[in-house]
Amino acid sequence: MNLKNITTALAVASIAPLGAEQLDVEKDELKFGFIKLTDCAPIVIAKEKGFFEEEGLQVEVIAQPNWKQLLDNVITGELDGAHMLSGQPIAATIGFGTKEHIVTSYTLDLNGNGITVSNDIWEQMQENDEKLDSPTPPHPITADSLKPIVDEAKEDGKKLPMGMVFPVSTHNYEIRYWLAAAGINPGFYTSTDLKGFTDGDIELSTTPPPQMPATLESGKNVAYCVGEPWNQQAVAKGIGVPVVTNYDIWKNNPEKVFGVTKSWADANPNTHIAVTKALIKAGKWLDAEEDGKLINRDEACRILSQPNYVGADFDIIKNSMTGYFFFQKTDKREMPDFNVFFKYMASYPYYSDGVWFLTQMRRWGQITEPKPASWYAETAKSVYLPEVYMSAAASLIEEGSLTAEEVPAEDFDGYKEPTSDFIDGIEFDGKKPIEYLNSHKIGNKDPESLATQ
Repeated sequence: MNLKNITTALAVASIAPLGAEQLDVEKDELKFGFIKLTDCAPIVIAKEKGFFEEEGLQVEVIAQPNWKQLLDNVITGELDGAHMLSGQPIAATIGFGTKEHIVTSYTLDLNGNGITVSNDIWEQMQENDEKLDSPTPPHPITADSLKPIVDEAKEDGKKLPMGMVFPVSTHNYEIRYWLAAAGINPGFYTSTDLKGFTDGDIELSTTPPPQMPATLESGKNVAYCVGEPWNQQAVAKGIGVPVVTNYDIWKNNPEKVFGVTKSWADANPNTHIAVTKALIKAGKWLDAEEDGKLINRDEACRILSQPNYVGADFDIIKNSMTGYFFFQKTDKREMPDFNVFFKYMASYPYYSDGVWFLTQMRRWGQITEPKPASWYAETAKSVYLPEVYMSAAASLIEEGSLTAEEVPAEDFDGYKEPTSDFIDGIEFDGKKPIEYLNSHKIGNKDPESLATQ
C-alpha cells in the first residue's frame, strides 16, 4: 500500500485531514458500553493504556447487563458506542429485533468462543466415540457423537436444552453450524417463532454470558456456546468440558465489533476516526510479540480481571488469553490464535464478514424472505465503514505508530479470499452468498436465479 495514494484517496473522499496532531473532534467526552467478556479488551486497553487520551478523548467504559440493553443504550444516546456482537449492527440495520441503522469501523477480535457440554453429556459422547475417552482426545471434536444422545432424547419426547448468548450472536450461529454439520437440526426462526425452535432437534435459548456456568451446573442447559472466560470457568469448577472452539468451527472468524449509530457517526466524523485510531493502537498492543511470545497479555489479564471490567479471576482469564486453552484439566493445548486482536489484519471491517452473518440469518429464518445477492453486498456496505478505518490507519502510519504492511492495500475491495476453513469444509465466498446458503444440507434454500441479481 502506498501512503501517498491513501492520503490522496482520503482527501478526495473528504475524510478528516491527517497528521500527528490530534484531530479536531466534535465530542471529547464519551461513554462506551461493554459486556463482561475478554474480547472487550481493545476498548478497556485503549482507556487504561491512555490511547483514547492520546487522541484527545476522555472515555468512560461502562459494563452493561445484557446485549439488548447495551444496544438500546447506544440507540438512545446513553452510550456513544459499544462492544457489540458482530451480528448486532447488521440485524438492527435490517430490522431483525430492534430497528436502527448501526455502523462499525472496527472489528474488535477474531475467535474467542467455545462450546461446553455438561459432564453427563460428555460421558455419553465418550461412550458413543471411544476416541473421546482419553485425557487428551483428538481435536476438533464434531457433534457426531452428540447426535445419538439428541435422537434418544427426542424419542423420549424431550429436546435437550442448550444456551447461546443472543439471537444474532456469533455464538448462536456457531453452535447451530456445529450441530447442523453433524445432522442435528438446531431449529428455525419464523415470523411467529422468534425463539427459533421450529422443527428443531434441540432447544437453543438465550443466556447472558456470566450466567452460563450456573445453567450447566443446575441442568438448565446441557451445553452452551459462549466467549471467555466462561468456558474456562466450567473447567475450573469441574462442571463441564469445552469440546470445540470457534477457531475450529471457522478459523479466524470475526467475533465482536465496535458499533455506533449511523447518526452518531455522521455527526461526529473526526471523533469516530479518533476512536478508531485508539482502538487500532490497543489491538496492536494486545497482539505485540517478542520471540513468538505475547508480551502484554499478562498485563491485559490483570486489567480485565478487575471487578469493573470482566471481574473473573486472573488465572481463569489467563488460561485462554495467553495462547493456551484448557479443554479439560488434563487437556491443555497451545492455541496462540484463540484471541486475535490485530494480526492478520483482524481489525479491518470486511464486507465479507457482514455477508456471512446475513447468510446465517437467512439460513435459520431470521431473514424470512429470499434476497438477491446484490442485497447482501449493499447491506454489508451500509454497515461496515472501511473508509473510516483506513483514514485512522493512514494517520497512524504518518505518525509512525503503524506500518503500511499492517493494513490492506489501497485498492482492496473489502472481501476476504474464499475459504473452506470450516469444520464441515464447505467453502464460503462473500461474493457468492446464494451459492453458499444453498450448499448446506440443513437450512433455508433460495432460488439460484438470485445469485445473479
